[in-house]
Amino acid sequence: MIPTSHVDILEKESFAHIATILPDGTPQVTPVWVDHDDREAILLNTARGRRKEKNIKQNPNVSVSILDPDDPYRYISVRGEATLTEDGAVDHIDKLAKKYMGVDEYPHHGDESGPRVIIRIPADHVVTSG
Repeated sequence: MIPTSHVDILEKESFAHIATILPDGTPQVTPVWVDHDDREAILLNTARGRRKEKNIKQNPNVSVSILDPDDPYRYISVRGEATLTEDGAVDHIDKLAKKYMGVDEYPHHGDESGPRVIIRIPADHVVTSG
């Protein structure tokens, strides 16, 4: 579980950095918007066909870290096996657009390389600081 002491980081306009593994075995890190699932998992959103989605399909082992935008020495890090689902992904990206852009609907629907996908990373291995 994500500790209650650090859940506020996920509810701010914090940016996460997700590390996935490229086909050649090297890491790839991408900044992304972040959300959580009742403290049980980190939720991210992407489009089918994006590099991170392809990497996760090949190797679901990921790590994500999120700094507190108000105190960069305070953070939460989660690692584990990510899952991918299209279920609820459009509503989820709209929710994230409200949080990060202040708009009711994600402005790039249809501009992406594929359907929206939720990346879910269970909070089984959590490290916090600060």
